[in-house]
Amino acid sequence: WLTEDNLPSPCSQTARHTACPYLPMECNSCGGGQMATEETAGGARKATKSKLFEFLVHGVRPGMPSGARMPHQGAPMGPPGPPFGGSPAVRPGLPAPVMEPSRKRPAPSQQVQQQQNVQNRARNAKRRKMADKILPQRIRELVPESQAYMDLLAFERKLDQTIMRKRVDIQEALKRPMKPGKLKRKFSSFFKSLVIELDKDLYGPDNHLVEWHRTPTTQETDGFQVKRPGDVSVRCTLLLMLDYQPPQFKLDPRLARLLGIHTQTRSCIIQALWQYVKTNKLQDSHDKEYINCDKYFQQIFDCPRLKFSEIPQRLTNLLLPPDPIVINHVISVDPNDQKKTACYDIDVEVEDPLKSQMSSFLLSTANQQEIASLDNKIHETIESINQLKIQRDFMLSFSRDPKGYIQDWLKSQSRDLKLMTDVVGNPEEERRAEFYHEPWSQEAVSRYFYSKIQQRRQELEQALAVRNT
Repeated sequence: WLTEDNLPSPCSQTARHTACPYLPMECNSCGGGQMATEETAGGARKATKSKLFEFLVHGVRPGMPSGARMPHQGAPMGPPGPPFGGSPAVRPGLPAPVMEPSRKRPAPSQQVQQQQNVQNRARNAKRRKMADKILPQRIRELVPESQAYMDLLAFERKLDQTIMRKRVDIQEALKRPMKPGKLKRKFSSFFKSLVIELDKDLYGPDNHLVEWHRTPTTQETDGFQVKRPGDVSVRCTLLLMLDYQPPQFKLDPRLARLLGIHTQTRSCIIQALWQYVKTNKLQDSHDKEYINCDKYFQQIFDCPRLKFSEIPQRLTNLLLPPDPIVINHVISVDPNDQKKTACYDIDVEVEDPLKSQMSSFLLSTANQQEIASLDNKIHETIESINQLKIQRDFMLSFSRDPKGYIQDWLKSQSRDLKLMTDVVGNPEEERRAEFYHEPWSQEAVSRYFYSKIQQRRQELEQALAVRNT
């Protein structure tokens, strides 16, 4: 069950690709590097993130002088207020408006709305993707050096794809049997206990058993030696209990016949049960949590219906310790017997140390926090660059036509102010007398007085009710 073909061979190529001048990359074309360690993969990606952030903050690319910077670096420039087309809280130079409650549309609670805004911002922060780190084409035209950042971004994407592919390769390799390593283990490390039973008639009831059991403080040894005096051939029985890792169990005979499994780990037994349920369509179509037992399941679990989550607990009474390995041997004292040594082959399952390294690599998150921190810094820097671009456009538009730009800007701010304050109507028209000579004004006055009368009537009825009580 262990073959050379199942073991991934190390890559024979040692050449490195030089497609990207910023970071060397291990050979991937030959399938090598499958056993890349956590430090190689995480460190390479972390180095790429550091390069990206260093370029965005300092504007330094390979080949540039040490003191050189990108043109957009330096003191940030911008208007005294928000940029053109923004949504400021108030107009520049004006006090904060105080609106009458009667001129506002009914709106939900401000506290609930603020909580929703906070939740939306948190969700948006989690949804940051690779596209959010791309510099707009206009910025790339203004700053030619930004192409180095785009090259690093493309390389990061290739590196992420390579790491993901290698992770998938390792996951597939873990599913296949692997050749054990050359690490030598002591003989006793394969066993949990060992019992030698000699002829009871020869050695008596108190001296015919030799036992060894593993304890937390057991020292491993390469063999066991047992000596007993005697001048006749003796029949003995050796009972060897293997130390299964992970532990294995012997199935109840009924369950073993149903699943076709004699001895196996708990997880494999549960997986076989689930496969039996799917094959025979025993899962309830309305309530997926339940299993409708067939006649075999009812005989084993003694119930017509059960939850799949109950199976591990019910299996406790159906799982037994595995059978020991039994060897019947004759200790011969005949001088003419040339066969003084007997050899027995015992198949044992060993855990390859390479497999544990691969599993730890898949589960490792040592560099994830630092990579996430660099990602956040890159996103913040890109947002800052976009903000500087907006401020630059503001200044350019103002320098070309100051008067027209200020007028357009005030109109835009006025529209934003209406949206922010939920104002109904036009205050400029409402302050003129002609506005109240429209046909609707008479009906509006009648409705207003009617609502006031109803309000006053309710107040009087409440006051009378209080006095009567």
